[in-house]
Amino acid sequence: MLKNSKNLIDQMIKLKKDDKAKNLSRFFKTDKGEYGEGDLFLGISVLDTRKMIKNYAHLDTKEISKLLTNKYHEIRLIGLLVLVRRYQKSNKAEQKEIFNFYLKNTNYINNWDLVDLSAYHIVGDYLLNKNRKILYKLAKSKNIWERRIAVVSTYTFIKNRENHDIFELTKILLNDKHDLIHKACGWMLRESGKSVSEKDLELFLEENYHKMPRTMLRYAIEKFSDSKRQHFLKK
Repeated sequence: MLKNSKNLIDQMIKLKKDDKAKNLSRFFKTDKGEYGEGDLFLGISVLDTRKMIKNYAHLDTKEISKLLTNKYHEIRLIGLLVLVRRYQKSNKAEQKEIFNFYLKNTNYINNWDLVDLSAYHIVGDYLLNKNRKILYKLAKSKNIWERRIAVVSTYTFIKNRENHDIFELTKILLNDKHDLIHKACGWMLRESGKSVSEKDLELFLEENYHKMPRTMLRYAIEKFSDSKRQHFLKK
């Protein structure tokens, strides 16, 4: 008999570790006014979460929806990891459905790890050879996680030696107030320098460094030589 989402939820709740859950709550900033306010944790590691996926890779989006709407962070995470697995094993029509399902459920993709472990696998991959205007809409969203989805989704393009979108999205987000967006942009800029063109990244930074938050700049130049890093930092 195939296991369903209830079986998975019950299995995960049995693994709850209160001490680790408290540590994760602090790490993911769940206090009042913080970015993860109110989120709840079971205290299960990502490694242990991944080990469970193979028994639930058959779950359809109806069952995955029950995971994504769960109050526990790790259960939402495994829902996204199962969704990524389904996407990778699906045909083009099914991938479109999963892409649309993902974007309809961004309210539940509500912390940086949930975004980072899923966005480029689904949104980035689906848009690789398509119009990407949805990313520019997401980049202007009031929802920080939708803005981060827009940025992290470009990782797929970067891996395919395309850097245009990360440069354009970063321009939109230069004045963003949140350091999690600064870090995401800086991370993707750094990756574009490694995988596409360091020269292109240098040119982009020369034009925009004076408007960039310090954190974004530091992330972006992390792989530069010391002399190049100092060139931008001293400016």
